[in-house]
Amino acid sequence: MSEYQVLTIIAAFVFVYSLMASRLEKTPVNGALVYVGLGILFGPDVLGLVGFNVEGEMISRLAEIALAICLFTDSSNAKLRVLRRIEAIPSRLLLIGLPLTIVLGFGLAWLMFGDLGFYEVALIATMLAPTDAALGKAVVTNPAVPAQVRESLNVESGLNDGICVPVILFFIAMAAGSVEVSESTKLVFKLPLEVIGIGIAVGVGLASVGGFALRTCASRGWIAGTWLQMPIIALALTCFGLAQWLGGSGFIASFVGGLTFGALTKHHKEEFLNEAEGMADAVAMVTWFAFGTVVLGFLLSGFDWQVWVYAILSLTVVRMLPVFVCLIGKGLRSDTLLFMGWFGPRGLASIVFVVMVIGEQLPGNDRIVAAVTWTITLSVILHGLSANPLATAYGARVGDSPI
Repeated sequence: MSEYQVLTIIAAFVFVYSLMASRLEKTPVNGALVYVGLGILFGPDVLGLVGFNVEGEMISRLAEIALAICLFTDSSNAKLRVLRRIEAIPSRLLLIGLPLTIVLGFGLAWLMFGDLGFYEVALIATMLAPTDAALGKAVVTNPAVPAQVRESLNVESGLNDGICVPVILFFIAMAAGSVEVSESTKLVFKLPLEVIGIGIAVGVGLASVGGFALRTCASRGWIAGTWLQMPIIALALTCFGLAQWLGGSGFIASFVGGLTFGALTKHHKEEFLNEAEGMADAVAMVTWFAFGTVVLGFLLSGFDWQVWVYAILSLTVVRMLPVFVCLIGKGLRSDTLLFMGWFGPRGLASIVFVVMVIGEQLPGNDRIVAAVTWTITLSVILHGLSANPLATAYGARVGDSPI
């Protein structure tokens, strides 16, 4: 098919959806659910008008760019006063809940996928552990939800994908047999220190310098008009790109960079971020559309009852039980725990991990890709349909009472 045909359909889709976006955002049918659905419709398995090569880098790069911008802008908007009050909640979600999610996901996959080896099973569990900042945006930006819950979920989704990157790289290396067993112990300690440490250093350093430059130029009136939409996008991608270039986590760099920028910038911040968020939404829209064009083939070719049941359990028990366990003793209401446990969507980070695994051609590739793809797709549907109704109902139920 012609590249101009693909360009025409995608551009027309973005244009038409943009005309109705504000209205659709208030309904259960919005965002990624629409993008993926239309991607399936126009993709090679239905109308055959648009197609992408999943083994290429385009989908992965789109997902990385969308997630990097989303992480930066969301963390820039974080309310630091609220975070200081409830910092123990996201800390527990990341330091206790995330490892528990991986362990529980591993145990379930080990029982259900007997044809996979240890590292392949571990890959499935880790690829599905991170929650998605872009897919969860409808909840973390909804004013009906208490600020403490929104900020906790925002920080969790902003950092857990970056934390999982070194774990993913380790399991891929072990599953592919590219690392000797004698070197594995060294790799266990080296990868997290490098990936996370570099990501934090790059995020803090670039955001401090870039934020100072932006504040200085904005105060002198050097940035105005159409140029307002450029600096934040460029700074977010610079954080991501440099961290990846140096061997760190671009996701952590983007999130930490956004936090740093938001903390140091008081004036002009909202003006800059409003312009940047539109670009983030546009890139995410195209990413989900592209994912939709390839997903149906994976869903149909890799479907069996074990994969489907694992996807359901991954979105419920594997996510919700660790949330309850790690927040024991924090005095949170049961409906708050249920709400936080349910809104752990899987999205862009898991798509990036899928493309990474496909490129490695591991022994259990088909089963790994099917399990992760089914989970992402069900998350898009279930979390997309429930985000606005449940957020509104939960906000009305909690009101001004402590969470």
